[in-house]
Amino acid sequence: MVLPIKKFPDKVLRAPTQKVAFPLSEEMKKLTLDMIDTVKAADGIGLAAPQVGKSVKLVVINLEKSGLELFPLYNPKILKRGFKKVEIEEGCLSLPGIFGMVKRPKKIKVEAQNMKGEKVVFEDDGWVSRVVQHEVDHIDNVLIIDLIKKYTQGEDLVKAWKKQKLF
Repeated sequence: MVLPIKKFPDKVLRAPTQKVAFPLSEEMKKLTLDMIDTVKAADGIGLAAPQVGKSVKLVVINLEKSGLELFPLYNPKILKRGFKKVEIEEGCLSLPGIFGMVKRPKKIKVEAQNMKGEKVVFEDDGWVSRVVQHEVDHIDNVLIIDLIKKYTQGEDLVKAWKKQKLF
């Protein structure tokens, strides 16, 4: 089922998130499947649980258009960040119309759990790295508007939010 995507300034986007417990509950399995449906319907490359109103450490990475199978990560954390940084334009499903340049480490090492609760550790220096960093930011209550130094679209809206003290 496609879920509604929460938009800034919805408070759930800044709420603390809880670890996902294993074995997965039926509710968590359904949330995972619903998030997969939602990210595909939104033509997104990633989605974090807070974006659909759930304050849990679950993200879905959807790089199927780049030839990778879609996958969920439970309780992901970045163990190591490379020294070299790359600045790329980013947008966000929770911030429609907002785009800007975000500098992030090119290479990361990630630890997470799969649907079976098994620990997975991997390194990446491509799109997976970029998308995982963006989605882990969501479960850590960080949004791209906290990171953008140069806007490519939507700067006026962000300035209005700042005036309203929304962040």
